[in-house]
Formats: sequence, structure tokens, C-alpha cells
Amino acid sequence: MAATDTFAENEAGLGSPYENGAAITPADDADLANATRAIYVGVTGHLKATLVGGTTVTLNNVPVGVIWLRATRVWSTGTVASSLVALY
Repeated sequence: MAATDTFAENEAGLGSPYENGAAITPADDADLANATRAIYVGVTGHLKATLVGGTTVTLNNVPVGVIWLRATRVWSTGTVASSLVALY
């Protein structure tokens, strides 16, 4: 039996629980399929990402867990963190 979604009629906002996720394969030449609301980091390390505002940042020694980033790209060059999941 399919799960009942009691909140299906509620409008999602940036503070709402995530509704989708996808594994991230870092790439220097391709954007993510969907801009993220956050990124889950499974293995600590550096994370280089382009944010929805257009700036590219490198976060050093990102811990395991959810990082609140609205990102459009995760770069292969400069990213050492792994087991990344786009949450949106």
C-alpha cells in the first residue's frame, strides 16, 4: 500500500523538510539537475560549489552531515568530500 502524504497540500518553503534527493557526481563542466536546498556530506573533506547567486566557494574540512547550501554545481576540482547527496 502506498504511503499517505498528510502534507501534500502544504506549500513547501526553504525551512520545510526535503522532498527529493539525488546522488551528486562532482563535475567541472556540468550543473546539477536541480539547485539544492542543502547537501548531505557522507565523508568529510573540502567542498567546492557554485551557489545559486553565481559565486563559487570552497568550504574546507566540511564535516559529515547536512550543509545548507543553495548550489547549482559541485566541482570535481577542489572537492574532496564524498558520498554527497543533493537535497531539494
